[in-house]
Amino acid sequence: MVRIKDIAKEANVSEGTVDRVLHGRGGVSKKTADKINKILERRNFSINPVASALATKNNHTIAVLIPEYSETDSFWKLPYLGLLKASEDVKNIGLNVNYFKFDQYNSNSYMEAFTNLIKMKPSAVILVPMFLKETRVIINELKKAGTKYIFLNVDVEGEDGSVYIGQDSYMSGYIAGKLMKLSLTDGYDCCIMQASTSTGDNQAIVKRIKGFKDYYTAIKEEIKLHELKVESFGDEVKLASSVTLFLEKFPNIKGIFVPSSRVSAVVKILSEEQKESLQLIGFDNTPQNVVCLKNDTVLFLISQKPFDQGYEAVRLISDYLIKSKALKRKLYLPIDILTKENVDYNDANQLMFESDLKYQ
Repeated sequence: MVRIKDIAKEANVSEGTVDRVLHGRGGVSKKTADKINKILERRNFSINPVASALATKNNHTIAVLIPEYSETDSFWKLPYLGLLKASEDVKNIGLNVNYFKFDQYNSNSYMEAFTNLIKMKPSAVILVPMFLKETRVIINELKKAGTKYIFLNVDVEGEDGSVYIGQDSYMSGYIAGKLMKLSLTDGYDCCIMQASTSTGDNQAIVKRIKGFKDYYTAIKEEIKLHELKVESFGDEVKLASSVTLFLEKFPNIKGIFVPSSRVSAVVKILSEEQKESLQLIGFDNTPQNVVCLKNDTVLFLISQKPFDQGYEAVRLISDYLIKSKALKRKLYLPIDILTKENVDYNDANQLMFESDLKYQ
């Protein structure tokens, strides 16, 4: 039996693209649609009437509460693409995914997006819990409504019955500590750099820092760990001033650990001499970070598999809603260590999906 998956593989497109051609929903270029239709005709493909009936019967809605992204702060584009890919894959079984985006630095924006989300009475919710106080309010509302929810990328400890999909943040920080130890010559210090806006609320960053510190405690290494909280990674002038003054105050620093996706912003304001002498480790394979990795201004990136996080979140919820499968308390994804030699081979599914979108 020929499946949509088989057609998509032969046409080198996503399953969602094949689905759009099959049902005449548009959004696909004529060239791609013609190629798919020729394959469908040659392989004598027809829509499964049972699956179509099942899709009509179910009609569940998944709501996603996720931060906005920009060209300079692009991390959240990656899980969004994973969510988008999965949402296309589950349309045929009666699941619709709706997105509610918010400013990750504005708690009011977060609550406003949730207010709009809850009005639609979703069957389940996938949310990125960026603000703890407000997240407690959101969780209470979802529990009152009897709506199942999943934490994406950022976990919130102490919530009974909650489900988390993402990286083991503590262990990723621990691994970063080990990588830094291997990269530094004995006798040199290290700086842990974060934005003051992330302190306290972003539990993923908090856990990474703890893991990083605990590594040095575990090996009883007498390395000095200095912490620098910058006002923002988005303001180059203020960032450059803060980093310059800090490095002048602590000239023995030779390693910088950035426990977020903004390591490229730090590289951008460093002098050529500093780029040569400092070892930088950061997170996430955003386009800007990958450039830094390839030109040797960043030594390692730790990938959270953000595309897979988004995709797997929808898959888990769909299995829960359609098949009544129990949700695991935590689903940890692999911790990938990226170098300039292997970064092009990471997240092939994401790259193929992005390429597919460009030609639709």
